[in-house]
Amino acid sequence: QVQLVESGGGLVQPGGSLRLSCAASGSIFIAYDMGWYRQAAGKQRELVAFITSGGNINYADSVKGRFTISRDNAKNTGYLQMNSLKPEDTAVYYCNADRTFLGKRYDYWGQGTQVTVSS
Repeated sequence: QVQLVESGGGLVQPGGSLRLSCAASGSIFIAYDMGWYRQAAGKQRELVAFITSGGNINYADSVKGRFTISRDNAKNTGYLQMNSLKPEDTAVYYCNADRTFLGKRYDYWGQGTQVTVSS
């Protein structure tokens, strides 16, 4: 199994930047697809971005051109670089790792890190 720990959240002014990290342990991270999700107060959890084990990337329309997802498999770590932050980006951000092996799905989540964009 995989354990995931997010870090890098905090309070930032509109227009500012943050970089979130997702540290993985317990298995071989390179074999997993990795995604970032967020959940704002009173709203459902939504996909922000994901990157497959092969390096294919997708972004939600709301963050295209502002956020960048990446991974460093040698460090077992994923990243989300967030630029030009807006108040509507305020949410708890979660890291996810997903893999299907021999017909069985393995899906893991981190504990989340709070991002607040405010003056």
